[in-house]
Amino acid sequence: MTRTEPPGEVVIRARPAHDDGAASASSGEPRRATVGRVRLATWNVNSVKQRVPRLLPWLDQRQPDVVCLQETKLADDAFTKLLGSELGGRGYEAGLYGQAQWNGVAILSRVGLDDVTTGIEGAPGFPAPEARAIAATCGGIRVRSVYVPNGRSPGSEHYQYKLAWLAALRDAVATDPEATIVCGDMNIAPADADVFDPDAYVGQTHVTPPERAALAELQALGLHDVIRDRWPAERVFTYWDYRGGMFHRDLGMRIDLVLATDAVAGRVRAAWVDRQARKGTAPSDHAPVIVDLDEAPDGDIGPVVPPPSAPAPPPGSVKLPQAP
Repeated sequence: MTRTEPPGEVVIRARPAHDDGAASASSGEPRRATVGRVRLATWNVNSVKQRVPRLLPWLDQRQPDVVCLQETKLADDAFTKLLGSELGGRGYEAGLYGQAQWNGVAILSRVGLDDVTTGIEGAPGFPAPEARAIAATCGGIRVRSVYVPNGRSPGSEHYQYKLAWLAALRDAVATDPEATIVCGDMNIAPADADVFDPDAYVGQTHVTPPERAALAELQALGLHDVIRDRWPAERVFTYWDYRGGMFHRDLGMRIDLVLATDAVAGRVRAAWVDRQARKGTAPSDHAPVIVDLDEAPDGDIGPVVPPPSAPAPPPGSVKLPQAP
């Protein structure tokens, strides 16, 4: 269902993915596919409340048309109270699936927000369903913002939950339309090239064969990893632990992905990690991933902006902060 807000404050209350009722949408008929430039971004903000001083200036600077957020860590009412007027004033509609203190996902769009659904049909909870997935049609593209469970430790109950959740996501995406994007914090580094040193991650989650196999099964539906398609051999990370100076030493992982079907991937003109957003005071531990469709207003400037200056360390020379 939808709720009417004061002028300049538009927030969609999305229906569950398993709801059989009429699709909720912004007022009027669903919008047709956009023509011309569309900038899409995905960003795990690690608490939208903490990131407001950074999020709003970033929206003004980068001017994304569609933004997928993860780890908002706010209930929907609290999100609306905090950001509804600010987003509405910038032309964004917002689809929300929030949860106080933990998880939480959102889609912000200024190119339409139709058929908004929350959750994934058949997905497990831990033990109850968690706010980890939202979908909407934006400018003719079906967009899914997902926050995949962390997994905690290989073989744990939460690890099994992660694999089951990914299987449900795969089944849901299999029914999506031809033009689809699945993006967000996947909590999986697709390959060894997506971590600063594979040896440092032995025994850790995010890199195990079952996790990577689950991600590969999702991609096998016909989804392109647009960053890797654009920059197949580059050193690209999207997450750096807060501890141990990992960001300044460029000791990171690439776990925030944009996966697109052929119909969308063929429109990509630039794909890059906005490392600038990870700098400065009180940043998220993730950087946004930005994808330009049809036109690249900043040029093909990736893969990481600005590029890091720290060299790759010798293999085996650095331990993870959580390692014994």
